[in-house]
Amino acid sequence: MNDIQTITDAEEEERTRTGLSKDALKRAFSDNLFYVQARFKDVATAHDLYMAAAYTVRDRMLQRWIRTAKTYKKSNARTVCYLSAEYLLGPHLGNNLINLGIMDNARDAAAELGLDMETILDQEEEPGLGNGGLGRLAACYMDSLSTLQIPAIGYGIRYEFGIFDQDIQDGWQLEIPDLWLRNGNPWEIPRTKTRYPVKFGGKVEHYTDEIGTQCIRWHPEFEINGVAYDTPILGFGVDNANLLRLWHAEASQSFDFHSFNHGDYYGAVNAKVAAENITKVLYPNDEPEVGKELRLKQQYFFVSC
Repeated sequence: MNDIQTITDAEEEERTRTGLSKDALKRAFSDNLFYVQARFKDVATAHDLYMAAAYTVRDRMLQRWIRTAKTYKKSNARTVCYLSAEYLLGPHLGNNLINLGIMDNARDAAAELGLDMETILDQEEEPGLGNGGLGRLAACYMDSLSTLQIPAIGYGIRYEFGIFDQDIQDGWQLEIPDLWLRNGNPWEIPRTKTRYPVKFGGKVEHYTDEIGTQCIRWHPEFEINGVAYDTPILGFGVDNANLLRLWHAEASQSFDFHSFNHGDYYGAVNAKVAAENITKVLYPNDEPEVGKELRLKQQYFFVSC
């Protein structure tokens, strides 16, 4: 009897994580609110409710994503690699509910929990990863490749501040930072162990090896790391999900303890600032010379990763 009960509990947990029914969504939402956000309904903020809903949907996407990856690996599938400087994805939550075919179930589940689905959907910050036609085209390609069940990986840059938000003061446009990551991004999976060195500047040394061959050795001026962040891209009406991998620039040595101990507190983090500037903003202003240099570094960093 104990064995039968254990199996039943495991099956119940599976349905809570992956089920698409109204009741399964209600259970999953309550679990994520409690275990991920550490809140209960009476004290949860609007952001807490959004995060719980996002993780509920993400669980169902991850099941499809991992199953898709296993299928691709088993068949040794050749993979399309799509490179773009930007992806104008739009809000994830509503799009993924539609792709999973559970928007109506989610609305019913929210209503029975005494919540308003529109309020939850409105909490999402639109990803600051794209600006115009190029970014929307790239996002559409990723959606289509998943829907057509074509193995694909999209590569891009994880911009911390996107392009900019617009504010109007005294009738004039004022550009302000797009703080889309300030409250976290539940759709991405940080791959902190997936990092690659990218080297810049320096000089080359010509030398002759032991058998008389003319060789060149590169001595870079500085080196930064590209760290991967993965986001599943779900197809519409299918179980297929592909991968969008975005790269974040990180200093190989983010803190100079020697400089800090000698009172150079700003100098202690110079390497961190210089590295992270590369992925701060989509399309930095390239009117000044330093702006042109930053754009070139950005593109070189991207293709190197």
